[in-house]
Amino acid sequence: MTDTVLPGPKAGYPDRPLTGAQLTVTSKEFTEQIVLGQIMGLAFEAAGAHVIDKTSIQGSIGAREAVKSGTADAAYEYTGTGWITYLGHTKPVIDPQEQWRVVRDEDRKNGLVWLPPSKLNNTYALALNPANQKKLGVHTLSDVAALSHKDPGAVTLCVENEFATRNDGLPGMARAYGMQVPSGNVRKMTGGVVYTETKKGTCALGEVFTTDGRIKAMNLQVLADDKHFFPNYNAAPEINAASLKKYPAMAEVLAPVTRALNNTVAQELNRKVDVDGEDPHQVAKDWLLREGFIREG
Repeated sequence: MTDTVLPGPKAGYPDRPLTGAQLTVTSKEFTEQIVLGQIMGLAFEAAGAHVIDKTSIQGSIGAREAVKSGTADAAYEYTGTGWITYLGHTKPVIDPQEQWRVVRDEDRKNGLVWLPPSKLNNTYALALNPANQKKLGVHTLSDVAALSHKDPGAVTLCVENEFATRNDGLPGMARAYGMQVPSGNVRKMTGGVVYTETKKGTCALGEVFTTDGRIKAMNLQVLADDKHFFPNYNAAPEINAASLKKYPAMAEVLAPVTRALNNTVAQELNRKVDVDGEDPHQVAKDWLLREGFIREG
């Protein structure tokens, strides 16, 4: 990264505590992860570090292994992914703070430190357009389950292939809520198409991610997960333990930034990239400047 930036008035530290540090940041390859990786890198830059940008690694495992091995120093990761995908658990923890705590404690043995999480929770949900919500009268996933018994033909779903087979996706959700959704009512497609088809009403319901900017842009209505089936996927800094020991100021630098992240912020930033076509680095920089975490040097 080659930005000329300094700590802003809300950075939370008076000097440049990472001066002399060379830090590599990474991320997975989807929009939100790339933006979060840019936010992290810019925060480190403002604190004085020379930052190597290795964001947009294909797949969760690749980004995880980069931080674990020390090829990268830090990334924003999701607590639910840590608990289920990396640590091998099958049952999520309902309380978000407790979910983070158990991941933090168990992942120490892997040489990883999880700093306190944000309120940004990028989990699964079902959504529908306003016309279908009015027509079907559903506001929660329990409502959908009841409708699936009363009028099975009314519950049609547009989903990604992965969601259709994951235990924390459609099969698990259907079991948890007692939904009866015939396989013929489920249409599989790529993620971006799910949003457009749900907006058009091709399917009554579509699988979405709660922080996706297209939810607001397309005026989709998200249904409440009233039985708390879906795991908490709160974004938190995942740091290589040796890197943090060498540069402990990383925690101080990231703390106020992480606290400011929530679903509303994520939807706005994701929308700027996915809907408006803006560059993820610039989107991240504009947000950090606006919030006062960095300033132009």
